[in-house]
Amino acid sequence: MAFNDLLLQLGGVGRFQKIQVTLVILPLILLASHNTLQNFTAAIPTHHCRPPADTNLSEDGDLEAWLPRDGQGRPESCLLFTSPQRGPPFPNGTETNGTGATEPCPHGWIYDNSTFPSTIVTEWDLVCSHRALRQLAQSLYMMGVLLGAMTFGCLADRLGRQKVLIFNYLQTAVSGTCAAFAPNFPAYCAFRFLSGMSTAGVVLNCMTLNVEWMPIHTRAYVGTLTGYVYSLGQFLLAGMAYAVPHWRYLQLLVSAPFFAFFIYSWFFIESARWYASSGRLDLTLRNLQRVAWINGKQEEGANLSMEALQASLKKELTTGKSQASALELLRCPALRRLFLCLSMLWFATSFAYYGLVMDLQGFGVSIYLIQVIFGAVDLPAKLVSFLVINNVGRRPAQMASLLLAGICILINGVVPKDKSIVRTSLAVLGKGCLASSFNCIFLYTGEVYPTMIRQTGLGMGSTLARVGSIVSPLVSMTAELYPSVPLFIYGAVPVAASAAIALLPETLGQPLPDTVQDVENRRRGKTRKQQEELQKQMVPLQASAQVKN
Repeated sequence: MAFNDLLLQLGGVGRFQKIQVTLVILPLILLASHNTLQNFTAAIPTHHCRPPADTNLSEDGDLEAWLPRDGQGRPESCLLFTSPQRGPPFPNGTETNGTGATEPCPHGWIYDNSTFPSTIVTEWDLVCSHRALRQLAQSLYMMGVLLGAMTFGCLADRLGRQKVLIFNYLQTAVSGTCAAFAPNFPAYCAFRFLSGMSTAGVVLNCMTLNVEWMPIHTRAYVGTLTGYVYSLGQFLLAGMAYAVPHWRYLQLLVSAPFFAFFIYSWFFIESARWYASSGRLDLTLRNLQRVAWINGKQEEGANLSMEALQASLKKELTTGKSQASALELLRCPALRRLFLCLSMLWFATSFAYYGLVMDLQGFGVSIYLIQVIFGAVDLPAKLVSFLVINNVGRRPAQMASLLLAGICILINGVVPKDKSIVRTSLAVLGKGCLASSFNCIFLYTGEVYPTMIRQTGLGMGSTLARVGSIVSPLVSMTAELYPSVPLFIYGAVPVAASAAIALLPETLGQPLPDTVQDVENRRRGKTRKQQEELQKQMVPLQASAQVKN
């Protein structure tokens, strides 16, 4: 606990911690917007085929004569009569008086712009045979998040948290702004891919930089605060999308502020814990003294010396100079167990989460209202999660959130579709539990991995989460076999993954491990405790046997 003692000596949660934590988590408000932005920028308004150019659209009779009807009497979205049909349609809506021959929309589409004046769907006609391209844009964004988690997690362990964070802010600002001015769909997808890469780096480094500057007893508060800021971003997205319905302006609105984040991030103070684990004692001392000065602990900072740091951080300096690679997560037995178990939790949480939140139009009510409800449920859910995390432990909180989420989704699979209120309520409850699971897994992962590989571990966990978010839309296609199959899969995965929590250690009140040896010692310490308890149980039995003899 040497480093934790240093933090407490230099002010604990002082002025520096309050200012930097606030500035670091502020961009997360807009990251929530980027992740689910396409619910609004790629919304699909009501549409139908555009008749030939010489058709008089002001006369309803002429327009209706070109449009086939579906089984419910509504105009077909993707078909147009080859010639106008003047008579009344047959009941099945497939043909009218005349030939009734139809063809895919050869002249484009007419969109209902009352709710969404402009989206990427209406601008580039991503409907009917091109409908899959809409999902492709979101999948490419998630692939960018996946690649960013792998890349920037490892880079942060080698170059530092602050340097990577500065670059991520700039990349998010530039790529997001360029996406707002994209001249065509391929360019838009490319810029969204780059945005996904940078947002992954922002999330990982924000959490790590904050946790490494906070004392042990405040880490759960920081994790919960981060989760609430993300939830606030969901409220903000609904308001911004309602006020700015044009997709280009909305894209620009959620991207341009990152130029400001890029500017002030140069004033962040790099993690002294990372410097110490990298063997750079001079920079460790300098940053600790800067923090002491900001916290009003000038005397304590002046008393810090190279010799005192060498004595306090002897373990970090002797074992932390060599940088661990991602392969170390599989090579070392202790890290391998952590990696495999946490990977299951990351995948299951993201897989089920994006299975729910990326289909807001499927609820049949206002998309803005559903966005607000999905954000509102996070408030009580994360409060309960915080209380469990901080008072009972990380493992119970993680297990309960995954189990409850999976159960809610599974029940939803057997509820009749006409029970829309019940189905929506279960979906909202499940989403709240998954948001709590995300809140816990970020904190939990940062606490179980050692400093020398913490960012790499977070990056690999986030990578598995992105795999889940990419696979999730593909599972929704199984609804063609049976409507409830996707829900059964979305629910079964988190329930099954919750079993992996039994193999993970509890980190409530424990110091952050700095080296792989710390992780080994924690695991062996548990084994020794079990052996001591077994020996205590054997003593009365041995004494009884001696008496009988």
